[in-house]
Amino acid sequence: MRAPPVRKSLLLLFLLACSKAPPRPTPVQQAEGLYLRATAEYLRGDFERALASFNEVKALDPRNPRLPAALGEAHLSMGRLSEAEKDFHEASERDPKRAAIWSRLGFIQSQLGERPEATRSLARALALNPMDFHALEEQGELEAKEGHEDPAVADLLKSAAVGPERERARLYLRGAELLRKKFRDDDALTLLQRAVEAGVASPELLAQTGELLVRQGKLEEASAAYRSAARAGPRDPAYWELVGEIESQRGRAANAREAYRESLRIQNRSAVHVALARLDLKQQDRAAALAELQLALGSASGDDPRDTRELADLLVVLGRKPDALRLYTLLASEPDSAKDSALQRVTATLARELGEEATVKAACARVEGRCP
Repeated sequence: MRAPPVRKSLLLLFLLACSKAPPRPTPVQQAEGLYLRATAEYLRGDFERALASFNEVKALDPRNPRLPAALGEAHLSMGRLSEAEKDFHEASERDPKRAAIWSRLGFIQSQLGERPEATRSLARALALNPMDFHALEEQGELEAKEGHEDPAVADLLKSAAVGPERERARLYLRGAELLRKKFRDDDALTLLQRAVEAGVASPELLAQTGELLVRQGKLEEASAAYRSAARAGPRDPAYWELVGEIESQRGRAANAREAYRESLRIQNRSAVHVALARLDLKQQDRAAALAELQLALGSASGDDPRDTRELADLLVVLGRKPDALRLYTLLASEPDSAKDSALQRVTATLARELGEEATVKAACARVEGRCP
């Protein structure tokens, strides 16, 4: 039985529709897909591949408004500053009212030593967006290069005020660094204390605050600052060790011991056991000091010459001079210690006391015979 003519026509139309190939994407559509792929490659840190993909986009859609800035970021990430500068110049011509482009251009020009151009670009960025924290920071760095620390610090603080929270501590610390380079420790301390009052709780910032307070002899405040640093950075044993040193200087043995124990909970270090042994000796507890000495010897790594020196000094105090001499000799023979006259003299003096003449001669020779 034959199908009705109408049904045959519908069937033919259906078959013809199914046989048609899907429409080919336009160059602009292809470029959009490539742009997304390039962005993903860039975010993965595969800058070479991202750059190649962005160049494919350029071949398909050369007037893509996002492209020059994207190429500039890729070139910048690869350290190709001159290429990045050209890209951001083009981006600024295509989109002259976008502050971020001028900010990036100013940063690159600054890195290339083009200070007048950088100043103009950053001023343009800030005119468009006064809260561009990148531009404020880079403007501050330009002022610093000119030796103008007060305007530089002012810009860094403005940047900290408007920038993301994760950047605030770094910007405050940079401002303090500029002031300290000019021997303005009081101003640097004031700046860091302002940061703490503003809620910045970075362990590095708190620790530097403590260091400046120590320099001013404000040990109680310094101890508090280092305690705050220890709480903000709970994986770093050094902060508690510094609290212990300050409390020991203040004659507060119980507080010092508590701080040293906190440090040991984070990391078992020879230097901390040595410090505890010295506390025991001050309290006339030789047995406890000897116990700490054994713990110090068991945890000694030899990585830090200062720790090894402290351990050797303690061995002398506790009457283990031959062991101390072995450590002194080891330290004194290191190339970095060859001109350390104090170490060479200590080594030679102890070696002479113990009748080790060869060691005496070796130590004295390192400082051209200037030994006892």
